[in-house]
Amino acid sequence: MPRISQQLHPHREPVATRLAATVLLLRDAVGDGTLEVLMTRRSPNASFAPGAYVFPGGGIDALDAAPDTHAAADRRPTQSDLHLTQAIAAIRESFEELGVLLARHADGPRNGQMADAQDIAAIDRHQPFAAQCAARGLRLAADGVYLLAHWTADRDLARRFEVPFLVARMPDGQEPVADESEQFEPVWVRPADALARHEAGQFFMIFPTIRTLQRLAKFANTQAVLDAVAHEQPLWVSCPRAGTLAGKEARYMEDESPFGELALVCPDGQIVHALDWQTERPVPLLRNVMRLTAPNPGVMTGPGTNSYLVGNPATGFIAIDPGPADVDHLDKLWRAAGGDIRMIVCTHSHADHSPGAAPLQALCVQAGKPQPPILGLPSANTARAASQFKPDRSLQNNELLALTGQAPEGEMTHTLQVIYTPGHAANHLCLLLVEDALLFSGDHILNGSTTVVDPPDGNMADYLDSLDRLDAVCAEHGVEFILPAHGYVLGDARGAIARLKAHRLAREAKVLAAMQALPQGSMDDWVQHAYADVPARMWPVAQRSLLAHVERIRSQQPGNN
Repeated sequence: MPRISQQLHPHREPVATRLAATVLLLRDAVGDGTLEVLMTRRSPNASFAPGAYVFPGGGIDALDAAPDTHAAADRRPTQSDLHLTQAIAAIRESFEELGVLLARHADGPRNGQMADAQDIAAIDRHQPFAAQCAARGLRLAADGVYLLAHWTADRDLARRFEVPFLVARMPDGQEPVADESEQFEPVWVRPADALARHEAGQFFMIFPTIRTLQRLAKFANTQAVLDAVAHEQPLWVSCPRAGTLAGKEARYMEDESPFGELALVCPDGQIVHALDWQTERPVPLLRNVMRLTAPNPGVMTGPGTNSYLVGNPATGFIAIDPGPADVDHLDKLWRAAGGDIRMIVCTHSHADHSPGAAPLQALCVQAGKPQPPILGLPSANTARAASQFKPDRSLQNNELLALTGQAPEGEMTHTLQVIYTPGHAANHLCLLLVEDALLFSGDHILNGSTTVVDPPDGNMADYLDSLDRLDAVCAEHGVEFILPAHGYVLGDARGAIARLKAHRLAREAKVLAAMQALPQGSMDDWVQHAYADVPARMWPVAQRSLLAHVERIRSQQPGNN
């Protein structure tokens, strides 16, 4: 983790969470059989999400976990005590709020039948729930309630809940009736329709509801949902984070691009970090790390090339990847460092990373400062003409680049460890900021896309080996954040590396399948099969990585070692 002394914002303890449960009651629409979910509007005077359309639910009571209550519920053999308690709470809340009773008769001529209108009318919503059900010979149908997801409310909120989102099939013959106190206007709605109405400003929902409906919209019917959750594990677990985008609050889940950056910059949930891509001013990520994005957005560069400054006024700065030879960009980079750039490091020689090094060095000299050395690895003879690069000094694997200075709080040191990572380019390297456990990944790991491995300078076997090397570094140093040359900061560093490697190997399996299906096929033929999920306009670029996969596959064949 980064040093506390380098965090931009003072620590703030988020409010403790309260335990709750909610249930998505599902049915198949009459006619086309598409999935519908029951929603209801919260009271405009509610203390949490007033006026929002939600799924029925509420806090978990002590009685929901009581042994007598558990004994009054049917459960699956694989259903844990915790999940049983959550299911009972959701069943109780759906009855208290909407009069939907997930219970079945346990004996007599109606044994096994779900509760009906007569049972519902006989039970008082304001009296102890489970005891009333037991008195009527009803058992709670917790065995039909499954865990869909688990949400924990954002760290910035004054009222925070930890909520399993459960799913159950709506009992036949029952009709929801709102309590007209907490909930109003129950409505059956297709997930896609609810989302469209929300976008039109007609159906207010909060973030977890929106994201849940987006995922639910992918299912064809109720049974498809129940099949997906039968393994007793949530399909996702999330505690979102928020920043600002275009001047408005914007929230993100763990699998969305900005999440890692928000976790680094605002770990306690402060909504102060702007996520808009711009090239006018540096973006502070920590007290000792700034990012300035070059004005070279495009298909291959995303929002642009990220140049980083590591250091502070007491130590001076190391510039990482000065980018293209753009005069304005380099001037802003130099000014952001107060003109005190001690070293310039290029992760590799590609045209959007290294050409700015020499002009930035000259800018420092012209201002009367000592000449900062340009460091990196020289381009190999396999590099393309636009990627020729020769540093003032070649870096060694595991070499340490240190800045030291006397700050008001004492001596301050920032150390970058060099990690040789060929694959994307033969001279590619990454950098570990040792004291803060941050990995600057250059183009080896990106946020929002996978890097192109373009032979002959790129090599897929080297690329995958380098991923393993970076994973080992992250494990050794406790690295949680990756700062790529394109895109936002990535969190869950080792998870990101594992997912990237799995993606590469899955793509390689598709390449191999294409080669086996079309043994006489051309690269054009193979790319259409192996990259069928990629827009055709990207196939010429994808074909370069396909060639790298082909080379690796052929190198692994007997007789080619």
